[in-house]
Amino acid sequence: MKKLLFFLILLPCFSQAQINVHFKSGKKANQFTISTKSNASTIVYDPTENKLIGRSANFLAEDIERVTGKKPAISTGDNIQDKNVIIIGTAENSALIKKLITEKKLEVDKIQGDWERFVIKTVDKPFPGVDQALVIVGSDRRGAAYGVFTLSEKIGVSPWYWWADVAVEKQEEIYLEKCHFISKGPAVKYRGIFINDESPAFRNWANEKFGGTNHKVYGHVFELLLRNKANFMWPSMWPPTMFYIDDPLNPKLADEYGIVMSTSHHEPMTRAHHEWELFEGGEWNYLTNKEKLQEFWRGGFERVGDYETMITVGMRGDGDDAMSEETAVDLLKTIIADQREIISDISGKPAKETPQVWAIYKEVQDYFDKGMRVDDDITVMFSDDNWGNIRYLPNPEETNPDSKFGMYYHFDYVGAPISYRWLNVTQIERVWEQMKLTYEHGVNEIWIANVGDIKPMELPISFFLEYAWDPDAIQAKDLPDFYVRWARQQFGNQHAQEIAEMLSLYTKYNARRTPEMLTASTYSVENYREADRIVEEYTQLLEKSTSVYEKLPEAQKVAFYQLVHSPIEMSANINEMYVAAGKNRYYGVRGAASANFYADRTKELFEKDAELTQEFHELKEGKWNHMMSQTHMGYTYWNHPPLNMMPAVAYVQVQQPAELGYFIEYGTPPRWGWLDVEADWAFSKEMPVFDPVNDQDYYIDIINRGQEKLSYTIRPKEDWIKVSSEGGETLFNEKVYVSIDWSKAPEGTAKGELLIAGAGNEYLVEVPIRNEQIMGSGFVENNGAVAFEAPHFTKKSDSKNRYWTVIPNLGRTGSSLIIEPVTAENEAELKDAPMVEYEFTTTSSGNFKVDTYLSPTQDFKHQGGLKYAIAIDDEAPQIININEGETVPDYKYAEWWMISVGDHIKIKTSSHKVEAPGKHVLKVWAIDSGIVFQRFVIDTGSLKPSYLGPVESVQVEAK
Repeated sequence: MKKLLFFLILLPCFSQAQINVHFKSGKKANQFTISTKSNASTIVYDPTENKLIGRSANFLAEDIERVTGKKPAISTGDNIQDKNVIIIGTAENSALIKKLITEKKLEVDKIQGDWERFVIKTVDKPFPGVDQALVIVGSDRRGAAYGVFTLSEKIGVSPWYWWADVAVEKQEEIYLEKCHFISKGPAVKYRGIFINDESPAFRNWANEKFGGTNHKVYGHVFELLLRNKANFMWPSMWPPTMFYIDDPLNPKLADEYGIVMSTSHHEPMTRAHHEWELFEGGEWNYLTNKEKLQEFWRGGFERVGDYETMITVGMRGDGDDAMSEETAVDLLKTIIADQREIISDISGKPAKETPQVWAIYKEVQDYFDKGMRVDDDITVMFSDDNWGNIRYLPNPEETNPDSKFGMYYHFDYVGAPISYRWLNVTQIERVWEQMKLTYEHGVNEIWIANVGDIKPMELPISFFLEYAWDPDAIQAKDLPDFYVRWARQQFGNQHAQEIAEMLSLYTKYNARRTPEMLTASTYSVENYREADRIVEEYTQLLEKSTSVYEKLPEAQKVAFYQLVHSPIEMSANINEMYVAAGKNRYYGVRGAASANFYADRTKELFEKDAELTQEFHELKEGKWNHMMSQTHMGYTYWNHPPLNMMPAVAYVQVQQPAELGYFIEYGTPPRWGWLDVEADWAFSKEMPVFDPVNDQDYYIDIINRGQEKLSYTIRPKEDWIKVSSEGGETLFNEKVYVSIDWSKAPEGTAKGELLIAGAGNEYLVEVPIRNEQIMGSGFVENNGAVAFEAPHFTKKSDSKNRYWTVIPNLGRTGSSLIIEPVTAENEAELKDAPMVEYEFTTTSSGNFKVDTYLSPTQDFKHQGGLKYAIAIDDEAPQIININEGETVPDYKYAEWWMISVGDHIKIKTSSHKVEAPGKHVLKVWAIDSGIVFQRFVIDTGSLKPSYLGPVESVQVEAK
């Protein structure tokens, strides 16, 4: 473990230098002693400074104690007695810091007057009687705090030590290599979170553990924000929660922690929504009730006093609804002008000197689209579509150097098509891609993420806030390493790679479809073995997680359970439950006894879900009780049901004696009923065609239609036909896999036979093969389709100013392909556009369809849609607008939008004429940036319905 922490602390920080910590003494002349085996260096700060400085000093002392067991003394005087001291302060207000600057022992010119920067420097002989000082100086109060927490991370204290019970490895000593580290400032000025949709989980947890949503619980929230270098927050607000009313110490504590408070998009002038009901102000309508609303808003602004606050301006309908259709842009302009007059009147200074934000959310986007604008000092906050897809970004023509823009993003949402609140379903890769667009388009004043109950969104919260601090530090190629770094921060180096892979995969799998939106028919039981693949993927992931869990030290298991194992286990369980319900339906309508097995299995997994929830709630003597109590099964419309409800299942009545039946993979669906099993048309008599390139195996599902055990045999008549089993016994069903021994198979086209027998019945099944060389290369057609992932191109060409970039892991099945720079103008001529080519080979010809799988990106440019071009071979390219038909705003729950966000994919289909079998080339040109290509599926005539599409085709090289 010593090696683990040594590696951890050698990671580069924000700029210019490294902060290197050791846990044993080295060259004394090159080290500052933070703590020895016997004592820790004294922490010193100026008591006249802002309270955050004193709090930061105490946090550092506690963190050193967490590591070493020795808590440093804290001194607030200038009579320093210790030989080694840690000095914390700001360049502007600390007398100690100013003295060092005056005596030219400390330089702060590079951060002076900047926003939230800091210097960490070791200084020899800083004061008489003091041998060494470690100085942490901020350009402002938060800069100093961020410097402190940077050191805390370096000595091994995770920002999630409390919120996820991340263990701190004990060390006897801590030494810091002498350094002069100068941080960058944040790229985004205000960075924070929104606690929302918090009932029943966060609210009931806070009530039980802290007596309410009060300063006691917010103290932990504010500390978490600072440790993640955040500074901004929208508080919990679901009625009846009211940040300023529930506990008057809430805003006071926020200011002491340096957290800039604001209120959500529909709560103007710092007033929580529920306050209007208590105020008894009457109708929420500015046309009819202007005086009461102004009185209400005045009271809201008056109480913030001198606290650092971001004032939300504007107005939406009552209770987060849209205002009436007749509401005009002019009225909203009047409302904001009147609110600014209130701000100016109460503050005694021009309104522009008080930070303000206007949220362009849902229908307010319409007002912005119609040309409504506000004064440049007001931050215009855009939003995603509640599902992680940015709706609008400013273009250069409508901005000027004084314009300020923000972004409101969602990891959690209550609304159509189905709310998602239970587990983390956010891929950090999609956050990176959409927030890169955001940042590169000049939206850098505020970033805020709706994080639901905070837990279990730890991973995306960490990523969002780190990326907001320095977007340039994380490029697409760096995304896999983020998982590793984050895993290492929480669990050390030994299993970091394995844990990183688990984190990347479980979020990928969950992002295919949120658990709340799963149904028995989501994944195909019949086609591409999709349902079984989903269950197997989760099963393998759970096995890996269990293996790592059992190897971890006991101290790390609680955090690992919360951050990794529990979400994997819960996700695996609910996905298998819905697949079991799907199989219940599949076998039930076919009159098979397996329907009853899967009905029982569905119920078993449903009950397991409740057990897993209880297990989570019992962690740490119930520390996190209620946190996983969001309902997540049984949705009948967008809002959550009152209780989890098991998916519907059905039982079938089967006869007593065993009865043989079978289904062939991709075969004609059986048409038999209870009395016609001997009919010639009862079962499919032919398997799909086998070929040596794809080297398929197809299954025959042996079915029992009775209560007694079925004995069966399945025997090939030719020696080149292989079966995974030649017989067995089953109460329900068994799959026998058929494949070909190509070393024995005849050349050309041929047919063999299988004899299936059992319970007095026999059936012959033909096994057709096509044992021919494939004349071509690339991805090979199989069973009527060709499928390949977008990054698996045969050839690519970049243009002069635009280039292709692979985003690892982004998407439902593989990785994705985008164009950078993301702000690049579209190409007027296709010959100048970046292009990718994919070689593929077909055994057929005719009218083919190409399904292009894209991330559900919105027309954020509002210039008529994002476009690409596509062609096969030398045909004329077709221009595809990925936003065609998306005329109804998404906030009105347009059907196109509900499908694309529910599926987490947008499929655009183009038709192409292919004259002959053989080798072909699919060509794709990037006209617009902002499009995310995930995969391509070519339907050559037999594409089957499924959620994810067929697996990637076999790829061969030209001979």
